[in-house]
Amino acid sequence: MSRRTNYAKAIGGALAPKAIELAPGATASVIQAALHRAIVGVGPLPGAAESAERQLVRNDGDVNRAISDLIRIHVAMAGTAGFATNIGGLVTVAVTLPANLTGLAVIESRLVACIAHLRGYDINDPRVRNAILMAELGDERVRKQIKAKKLPGTPMAVATAPAYDPNLDRVVAAEVAAEMLTAIAGKRLATTIGKHVPIIGGAVGASTDGWETYQIGRYARREFLPRPKA
Repeated sequence: MSRRTNYAKAIGGALAPKAIELAPGATASVIQAALHRAIVGVGPLPGAAESAERQLVRNDGDVNRAISDLIRIHVAMAGTAGFATNIGGLVTVAVTLPANLTGLAVIESRLVACIAHLRGYDINDPRVRNAILMAELGDERVRKQIKAKKLPGTPMAVATAPAYDPNLDRVVAAEVAAEMLTAIAGKRLATTIGKHVPIIGGAVGASTDGWETYQIGRYARREFLPRPKA
């Protein structure tokens, strides 16, 4: 990794809190709202459970094949969203950060919720909803936050906890918002500083958002072990 890219990522981490100030909507409540929209449906997109069941039918009831197709579909969606919100390069970073965060949160929440549903979890259960958001942090980030005692356990542990902890709602959503803002700001700056060509930001944004969604899908697939449906 080049020194220039390292500088850009460091600046991105510093920019994330500023982005929240510039866009008050980019908060934990927005992440929670994005999760709600992902589960119940938004615009032309049906809710997660309906989408998951449709994919299951298309794959003749094969859950693993349905999950593979859902990951592929959401990776494509994330790539398209990434390009659309990153086309302006550094000049528009303060404006596009909130839109990109919200769009990615919906797409990634929807993918994880679909996987959780197919594996037998009740995605309306608040414990499972927190686990869905946690999965969006990815394996490495979750481990880091558990070690720092910011999170009580893995997504699987939270989803199957004997009791629901309401204090965990905003903690998890805030962690997701902070991590997503940092990652988005960092990669926008890395692209712009490294290339000095704004249009490149769209292409790199599409590929990185798609790759991130793919990794989250794989993590959710490993984390949400099959359970009997209630």
